Parts: sequence; structure tokens; C-alpha cells
Amino acid sequence: MTNGMIINNMSFKVGQTLTVVGVAKQNATSFAVNIGHNDQYIALHINPRFSFGGDSNVVVCNSNQGGAWGQECRERNFPFYKGNQFKIITIFTATGFVIILSDGSIIHFPNRLGAQKYSFFSFTGDARIKSLEIM
Repeated sequence: MTNGMIINNMSFKVGQTLTVVGVAKQNATSFAVNIGHNDQYIALHINPRFSFGGDSNVVVCNSNQGGAWGQECRERNFPFYKGNQFKIITIFTATGFVIILSDGSIIHFPNRLGAQKYSFFSFTGDARIKSLEIM
């Protein structure tokens, strides 16, 4: 895993909401927010890509089980701007995750790992986190 921020032993359970506020760097290519058990078992990977891996202005969501990535979910609505603040709200439901982006657009992503609680959060890439809140 590349350098960034890692939080272990947090508690993010069904019925809770995780809000991440950050600022994308002026030269951003991509950044990622990960929620799961550890860096090998990620229930939710949210990856806004400004220009990365052949992608441009797309939000990619995925999961990882034992180092194997699942099928990507791609959202073409891209409310992220280099140098600007963003907010990503993630609601953990009984069946998956509801992700609300800064402009109010919504992404639905299934809970492929099936757990009711996750204890690992990581953030990597070309942005700076200003706040993180679980309610």
C-alpha cells in the first residue's frame, strides 16, 4: 500500500454514516478511500480518478478479497476539482453502502464481504483529509 493515512480498530457498523472531507491537490491524478478489515480485505474502495490508469474524470468503486479485486462500479458524474474541497458521505446499510458525493449524486455499492462491522480505514493518493466523522 502506498503512503497515506491508516486507521485500525475503528468501528463502522451497519446504520452508521462516515463523512470524509478533504482537498484534492492541485496536481491530483487520483486518491482512494478504503473501508474494510485490513488492506487485503476491503469492503469499499472509492477511487476518484482525475487522470489515472487510462481513466479520466471517473469515480471507481470496488472491493478486494485477499488481494483480488472484484468487478468495478464506474460513476461518470465527477464532482471533484483539483485544489478544491470535497465531501464523501458513506451510509452503511444492511445490504451495502450508499455513497453521496459533493454534488448530491449517489452511488450504491454492495457489501461484498458481508460483515456488519468494519474496523479498518485508509486514505491514499493526491488529496489531504481535513476531517473524518462517524455518526
